[in-house]
Amino acid sequence: MMNPMNQAISDIGVVPVIKLNHPELDAAPLAKALCEGGVPVAEVTVRAAGAPLAIKAMKDTCPDMIVGAGTVTTTAQIDEAIAAGAQFIVTPGFDPELVAYAQEKDIAIYPGCTTPTDYHAALKFGLEVLKFFPAEQSGGLAKIKAMSAPFPQFKVMPTGGVSLKNLKEYLSSPVIAACGGSYMVTADLIDNQKWDEIIDLCKKSREIVKEARNG
Repeated sequence: MMNPMNQAISDIGVVPVIKLNHPELDAAPLAKALCEGGVPVAEVTVRAAGAPLAIKAMKDTCPDMIVGAGTVTTTAQIDEAIAAGAQFIVTPGFDPELVAYAQEKDIAIYPGCTTPTDYHAALKFGLEVLKFFPAEQSGGLAKIKAMSAPFPQFKVMPTGGVSLKNLKEYLSSPVIAACGGSYMVTADLIDNQKWDEIIDLCKKSREIVKEARNG
């Protein structure tokens, strides 16, 4: 049985990866759109300056939503994310210092792992779920399946190149916990406030999750 945070994300099946240029305008309505579409989870990348503001606004708007910080590369960013209300941390690569720090702070962390060396390092920290990034460019599902042979203890969250077209293929594999994607939260959709389109893409994604998992 996975821990509650990993299980909750796995149950939703898709994690929108979000970069907000105007968090003060867009974070709250985006949170509502994601929840209405049945995808009450978000990875807010800290590449955008207002990420902590966005995380806080999303949690304030939809308290039951699971909100985390992505593209985290420093311990200071982990502190900022936690202060803003983040419930998980995603890093682009495997950094043992960041994993240890997140565990010390008792917040879930999903480090980017795409090689046997990464997986070996992750074993030492007792992690259950790894981010596989960039997924398509790193060998996609074929590589994820090959890697799970020597490392059956991990579930994987592929991100990078995931879309409605290949979502079902990924989620049909028992190795996949959830898929990260930005296709339902593109800059065009957010900056032009196309909330209805975002809701629609989220609903389509959830249908695919159900289809993939119910065989």
